[in-house]
Amino acid sequence: MNMATSSVHVRRCQAQDCGLRYPCQDDYTFKERCPRCGGPTDLVPVEKHATDEREAAPIVQRRTIIGMEAFLDNVRSAWNVGSIFRSADGAGFEHIYLCGITPTPEYPATLKTSLGAEKNLPWTQHLDGLKAAQVLLKNGRRLWALENEPSACNLYDINQVLPVPKTEKAIVLVVGNEVSGIDAEILALCERMIYLPMQGIKRSYNVAVAFGIAAHYLGWLAAAA
Repeated sequence: MNMATSSVHVRRCQAQDCGLRYPCQDDYTFKERCPRCGGPTDLVPVEKHATDEREAAPIVQRRTIIGMEAFLDNVRSAWNVGSIFRSADGAGFEHIYLCGITPTPEYPATLKTSLGAEKNLPWTQHLDGLKAAQVLLKNGRRLWALENEPSACNLYDINQVLPVPKTEKAIVLVVGNEVSGIDAEILALCERMIYLPMQGIKRSYNVAVAFGIAAHYLGWLAAAA
């Protein structure tokens, strides 16, 4: 939470059996009442640190040798979309294609998690993702799918097994629906497939988390190419 914003303050519940400490914004419905027990709260004085000004610092546009873009194929959750916007902006991506039922930044829930990233990152909406993917290929883009497939390459091996090509053609990172994944016909158009190695019992991360991991790593490789 960015404590540099004047509309955000910290409160602590006065109830002895609670004591919840939490940040409170002007638009929170619980205001001065504790969101856990409903009891009264006190305003907590918080000393501002120098790092609190990070969000207010001027935005520096970073140019990558290999352009990076994102393609969201029927991502259902607006919260996931907003989170992806924030990750894509932080990783230096240049555009997001919102396809099918993917919510746009016109949805309030998207804005809740994008936190202003949508203002710095161009996006376009495409009702037919397959047609959008075909146009991107025609225009020289390279589609890379983030998907668990037998033929997919480990993300962290990609620079050794499949070296990132030094080209001015943008690489478009494609992610799919939270349940059904990427449309099979769109997947067939992808030049490469990459997956994230898992250590636990689950086979995949939440789509926004997975995108953030892959976007940061690929963006770093692109900048270093």
